[in-house]
Amino acid sequence: MDAATVKQLIESHLDNCQVEVQGEGANYDIAVTGEVFDGLRPVRRQQLVYGALADVIAEGSVHAVNIKTYTPSER
Repeated sequence: MDAATVKQLIESHLDNCQVEVQGEGANYDIAVTGEVFDGLRPVRRQQLVYGALADVIAEGSVHAVNIKTYTPSER
């Protein structure tokens, strides 16, 4: 797994979001900005991102993620 693949998975799951991914191997720092997070609590925001990665986390390709989420007005 590489950062570009992680980014592509998130972008395909969350429309109209800006996704930044850093890391390698199985550990990644992820920042996602999008209107989709407007009005959501932090836990729900992270659940949306985890949803995009559920399969690769379950299979062990991704082990550790640090997720930060923002609405465009928070950036």
